[in-house]
Amino acid sequence: MEKQFEEMEMLERIFYMQNLFDSDLIKNRNLEFSKEEWIQKEVLAIVSELAELLAEVNFKWWKNPKPVNDDNVKDELVDILHFFTAACIHSGMDAKELYERYMRKNKENFDRQYGKSQKHGYELDKM
Repeated sequence: MEKQFEEMEMLERIFYMQNLFDSDLIKNRNLEFSKEEWIQKEVLAIVSELAELLAEVNFKWWKNPKPVNDDNVKDELVDILHFFTAACIHSGMDAKELYERYMRKNKENFDRQYGKSQKHGYELDKM
């Protein structure tokens, strides 16, 4: 039985709403792409949104900086999340799997910083 929207966790809601949006977009614009093509397009969209985010935070050291508009920065981050979530969905990953993979990777990242990882290159020198 599918959860009601009100019962969903925040990340589940984001995935649910993204799926609704994508389904509507695909139907209304008659879009037909393979899984790989969708992910390619979403990655390119993320790159484009990252460039817009960079423009908001004065990355051009050769120009006089302008005041940073925090609201615009946050909107660009949401745009990135929009396309990231769509790519997750097209890859077959739902909110639960993303959460589980994130938790595993976060633990591995901490282990690497404390020399507890089996991955080469993260060993700590004994002092």
